[in-house]
Amino acid sequence: MKNNTKKTNNVPRRDFLKNAAALSATAIILPNQILKGQNNKLPNNQINTSTPAVAPAGDNGQRPSFLNKPYPVIAGIFSGQTPSELIVAARNSEFEGAGGIAIDLCDFKPEFRNAESFEKITGSVHLPFMFYFYRDDKWEKLNDDDRQDVLLTAAGAGASMIDVMGDLYDPSDNEITYSKKAIDKQKQLIDKIHDKGADVVISSHTNCYLTTEQVVEHLQEVEKRGADVVKIVTKIDTEEELAEALQTTIVLNKELKTPFIHLCGGKYSRPHRFMCPVLGTSILFAVPQYIDKYPGFFQPTIRAMKAVLDNVHWNIHDIG
Repeated sequence: MKNNTKKTNNVPRRDFLKNAAALSATAIILPNQILKGQNNKLPNNQINTSTPAVAPAGDNGQRPSFLNKPYPVIAGIFSGQTPSELIVAARNSEFEGAGGIAIDLCDFKPEFRNAESFEKITGSVHLPFMFYFYRDDKWEKLNDDDRQDVLLTAAGAGASMIDVMGDLYDPSDNEITYSKKAIDKQKQLIDKIHDKGADVVISSHTNCYLTTEQVVEHLQEVEKRGADVVKIVTKIDTEEELAEALQTTIVLNKELKTPFIHLCGGKYSRPHRFMCPVLGTSILFAVPQYIDKYPGFFQPTIRAMKAVLDNVHWNIHDIG
């Protein structure tokens, strides 16, 4: 009787394991069926390491966007020399819970700065991609115009957002130009980026402390240039500067018409990095992991940032 009981009791377990295996197989095969419109079941001894099919770039109504997500958006930020490196980092960022991707093109090898490479990168995960290319190219001495050509290529190849420097075409203090000629040229560039289906963030990195009034004035000035998001990164090295930086984020949330990114570097930057997202900062940056090649230790990890935001249960936008 004991043996019969064991056999009978094991039947539900065998059925459960069989059903679980079937569900696991379906979970692997179904994404390919959905994305490619056909059954692409792979032999059991093969693993699909190719870029997954994602909706084609087209206009920004079709590609993922930073602007149609609940704020704040955690963007995984990183650099790389090849499309493969960037694709791996993008997939790691998505796995860690990022809502977007931000890629620094300073170390991206010149032979890959083309539409084909950018399409592979932006098609690697179904997240919005932001590309930026400042004056720190590790491979070539490109001028401002040349770097924008690379960014325009990325915009036409599926990028969701392009970073336009606040002092583009006229290097200036605090990375903001007041030259009418340079500003007009920036506006023309922004129109070109929009025509390619991407949004624009205008950014400035001051490398110094600015008061609340100075930050508000700065971002209200660049807001006039037609960007979809405005960004500033200042520096805070004292307790007093940290307190004012938190106040600044709150004031920006009241004063600006467009979504904004207010971040800080410096000795007291880390508390602000974790608090600014719930005070109004729309997009923030975090690394998928720390690596020797691109340490970025001043940036929090995606996992750490997500852990904080998932447990705060409060956001200034929710206050009635």
